[in-house]
Amino acid sequence: MRPKGNPDLALLAPLAAEPVIRRTLPNGLTLLIKPDHRAPVASIQLWVKTGSIHEDTALGSGLSHYLEHMLFKGTRAPRPRSARQISEQVQAHGGAINAYTTFDRTVYYIDLPSEHTPLAIDILASMALRPTLDKAEAEKERDVILREIAMGEDDPDQRLAQALFSTAFRQHPYAQPIIGHRELFERITHDELVRYHRARYVPANMVLIVTGDVSPEQIAHEAETHFAAAPRLPLPPLYIPPEPQQLAPRTWEQSADVELTRAGIAWAIPGLSHPDTPALNLLALLLGGGDSSILWQTVREKKGLVHAIDATSWAPGSNGLFYIAFTCDDAKRDAALAAIHAELDRVKRSGFRPAQLRKAIRQLVVGEINTRKTVSGQASRLGAAEVVIGDLHFAQSYFERLAALRPADIQHALRRYLIPQSSSTVSLNPKPAKDAKPALPQSKKTRPKPPPSSTPTPAFTAHTLPNGARLLLRPDASLPNVHLRLCGLGGGYCEPADRRGATSLLTTLLTKDTQRNSAAQVAQKIEEVGGSFYPMSGNNAFGLALEVLPSDLPLAHELLADAVLRPTFRKSTLEQERSAQLAALQDSNDNPVSYGLRQLRRHFFGAHPLATGPNGSEDTLSKITARDLAALHTQLLAPQNLVLVATGDFDVKRMTRSAEKLLKNLPQSSASPRHELSPLTQPAPTHSAPQKQPKALSAAKAATTNAVTAPPSPNTGIFSERRPGQQAVLFEAYPAPSIRDDGFFVSEVLDELFSGMSSRLFERVRETLALAYYVRSSRIIGTDTSMFYFYAGTEPGKEPAVLREIEAEIARVARGGVTPSELSRCKTRLKAGHQMGLQTNSQRALQAALNTLYGRPADDSADYAQRIDAVTRGDLASFAKHYLRPDQRLRLTLSPENA
Repeated sequence: MRPKGNPDLALLAPLAAEPVIRRTLPNGLTLLIKPDHRAPVASIQLWVKTGSIHEDTALGSGLSHYLEHMLFKGTRAPRPRSARQISEQVQAHGGAINAYTTFDRTVYYIDLPSEHTPLAIDILASMALRPTLDKAEAEKERDVILREIAMGEDDPDQRLAQALFSTAFRQHPYAQPIIGHRELFERITHDELVRYHRARYVPANMVLIVTGDVSPEQIAHEAETHFAAAPRLPLPPLYIPPEPQQLAPRTWEQSADVELTRAGIAWAIPGLSHPDTPALNLLALLLGGGDSSILWQTVREKKGLVHAIDATSWAPGSNGLFYIAFTCDDAKRDAALAAIHAELDRVKRSGFRPAQLRKAIRQLVVGEINTRKTVSGQASRLGAAEVVIGDLHFAQSYFERLAALRPADIQHALRRYLIPQSSSTVSLNPKPAKDAKPALPQSKKTRPKPPPSSTPTPAFTAHTLPNGARLLLRPDASLPNVHLRLCGLGGGYCEPADRRGATSLLTTLLTKDTQRNSAAQVAQKIEEVGGSFYPMSGNNAFGLALEVLPSDLPLAHELLADAVLRPTFRKSTLEQERSAQLAALQDSNDNPVSYGLRQLRRHFFGAHPLATGPNGSEDTLSKITARDLAALHTQLLAPQNLVLVATGDFDVKRMTRSAEKLLKNLPQSSASPRHELSPLTQPAPTHSAPQKQPKALSAAKAATTNAVTAPPSPNTGIFSERRPGQQAVLFEAYPAPSIRDDGFFVSEVLDELFSGMSSRLFERVRETLALAYYVRSSRIIGTDTSMFYFYAGTEPGKEPAVLREIEAEIARVARGGVTPSELSRCKTRLKAGHQMGLQTNSQRALQAALNTLYGRPADDSADYAQRIDAVTRGDLASFAKHYLRPDQRLRLTLSPENA
């Protein structure tokens, strides 16, 4: 498998040849430009080479993250902008702005329609070079970040991650949390913020990256206009203490108010530039990269000791970690750890097969292709190459080194690095049973993001077969990638009330055993070609998705046909996946927002199917049998209920023949999904008009074996709970129109109005009053009704103040207080976001399928824009008066037990 002869590497050759322009301005700033004209969008990213490891005498305080927040608070002359003006200008031009801080960098980015790239460069330059860093704003933002720290303390995954780094590293700054220790963060002064900005935010420490539908000449001009005026300043070197060699194994374990054990084993490894890094990356894929990986098959599938397990080779700089992470029942933790070590010892002796290496290399090649799907992904890839590695051509040489590896090289890396004396084992475990909480039903939020296409490639062609199945095709040869998506109506609407979660379990099992292949064989076949095969299940729909390289389309068709036409619901696989779905419920119980949303749904919807999320509940899942799944399969996989979508690089005639062959073989069913329910009546009918009855699809008019009665009125009132944690989380819910109702588009605009960094609600609650780290609205969307809700995380005791601000914002909308500029920004942002979402074949296929199922155009770009543009301020006021009324409100507050 020589590099030059590897056909997988040949797929990357055209991508490596794509031009990237690199320039250095006189003041030291690096500029990277990569044109991509597939869609009229652009990503503008400013990478500042400073992070938590560079905080010097303030190490562990979170100074870098604090400064990141402060750069959004306003800019100085010559183009002064307030915090609100920054977010408003980006939103008004259809963009989204955000940032993140990690160990070695802070990244600010704006994604927006490419015609507005100059504005984005202007804003990022002003933020980075001329922030106001107002002292009063810094004190208010301190309270916001303290809420963020509390959120992290309430998140068991974050707690375990920090425990891992503080255990594995003793001297290196990686041991310190990026957000900072609370007591150190509270002591940061305003002068320290200003000094840190002056020292680290200098042009020579910055990289500006622009990718998308842009002119390199124009971008170079804009970069010089907005950045070149800043003088070249010295960048003093910082001492980063090296991590001494670990000489003995380390262990950290803790009990907490969680329902699942989260655990892992990490080993010290060298940094990214080390010659052994490619072998370690392949080793991670072989051990824990997918359902066909060694540890997944042995520890999960065969021994049933874990719910999930994976492996990661993390090597960003001079030091790194090889990490095997898993979740399991508390009683199985020690057995799982023993099984992992036993399997590693076995592989150290037996080694690897060439076919396993070919599979892992293919997975890495496909991953590299996937980074090119969006302009944002391309910009991030360039940033990592320039900032972390220091070589824009690193990917090309890296893959050549990968292809030159042999099985003995991987075995050598395993024996050299995964040794007891360099290991760190961490686990976060449930408290003893007497203190444990009973698990509660899950209510996972499902909010479809329907982004219409704006690329110059052909539109969808549609064809309906005689049996009612629908086929949509959209060829696009810009990347060597093909996505197949089979979708239908499903979810709670089609399940018996005591079998909620069956659709989700069914779709998972359809990707497992068939009459011709076991689950392990299915996983092996798709993963050895670097493809993916996964289920989808939501409130209203279900689906199967496959993504492969064009040469592997025959395999994709074979696997999809077997899943749909020849599934077998083996008892052992059913029990294993039921256990995994139950574990997902328990995992979500440990997150206060997802737990609260589940409780909110239960209180609000009562007996309606939307009261339970797609994963069901512990009680309903325990009752589902193989016979139930077989019956549901017959019901949901009826041809008149299905739409098959293909997007990407394929031959239309061949795709049509293969797809029609599959769809024609679907068996007819007398029982079809029912999605025509009576609308959810208003809780106070004497004061409210009924909602519009949704238009039913043809598949929904057929008889059904699961008769569903009209749902009761949603509950109202005030509910509260105490639970472990540091933060208080509050919810406020109201009835809302369904996805098929014309009022849905008004709710789209209102959801945008209440959410985001430029919303009045965010500005008031977070920026002005510093009451919460997050506050926004969202929806649970159904085909006959929906729930519009607000949620916020705040300090215990401040819940009433946050609720008053939400009430005041609703009242402002109801009295017509939304300004024309506000409404215009919301519309622009929605339309641009809708457009930018269609950069990937998977999102195009998903949205086309859902649109078709809901009776809308497959490519609804123009229709969506027209409907959004048609929303008026009067519509917003009418919506608020009709739906967002106190007599229709339900409130839920989760407060810490010690509050």
